[in-house]
Amino acid sequence: MTAADERPAEETRVHTRLMKCALEVDDCRSYWQHTDGTQSVDAQTAFEGYVFGARSLPRVKVLLANMRARFDAFPPSLPALHLWRPDGLETRRLICHWHLQLADPLYRDFTGTYLEGRRQGARADVTRDLVTRWVGDQGPTRWTMASRVQIASKLLSSAHAAGLVAKTRDPRPLSYPRVTDEALEYVLHLLRGVKTETALLQSPYLASVGLAGSTLEDRLRQLPSLRFRRQPGLVDFGWQHADLLAWAQAQAPTPLAAGAGQ
Repeated sequence: MTAADERPAEETRVHTRLMKCALEVDDCRSYWQHTDGTQSVDAQTAFEGYVFGARSLPRVKVLLANMRARFDAFPPSLPALHLWRPDGLETRRLICHWHLQLADPLYRDFTGTYLEGRRQGARADVTRDLVTRWVGDQGPTRWTMASRVQIASKLLSSAHAAGLVAKTRDPRPLSYPRVTDEALEYVLHLLRGVKTETALLQSPYLASVGLAGSTLEDRLRQLPSLRFRRQPGLVDFGWQHADLLAWAQAQAPTPLAAGAGQ
């Protein structure tokens, strides 16, 4: 077996975890801060330690299950985030968006394909009824209408929290979030270590935030951690770091910088 075969793979099984846990940017950040992935956080400890604030024990169990599916399942993302601890909200919500895409194929298709199709249409907006019908077409026939409506609502609320949907009332205009350089570098290093069904330059992860074609290539050429070149029949990313954790180590503040001004 080659090293590439041993990479974690994006989730392809359609499930309903989103019904109980949407984007949850603040909870994700708390999870990164409390563990680096070397030891599993059990629900009772997280509950007693207020890892997710004053949440009930059943809610803590739900959050932990989803955090593990989104971050622990794609090493070394958790130790990298624990070390780096990104401060900017724009960056944090994009990280949460990309990890939810990795862990949930329905959200990945919704944000990376369906919304992109709506943007190319006559009206760049969406409604809950439209999304509910789309969920019915994508999901198992056993899903009830109530489940479809709930999943559609969670898809929309998560996309809104990620900056892809501008409003919370119908019709909802579509938008693109601002993608910081550090967020883009993070996802590039993350995806190079994950098996995905699409090539990086055609990725729904990047397309979902407005990065495709020449727009994406222009951004890649400006990133400090890459030496991106494209020639006929050849794409060279020129990675400056061995993997995501090595990149995060370069981004993390030095002890001197962290203690400056104290």
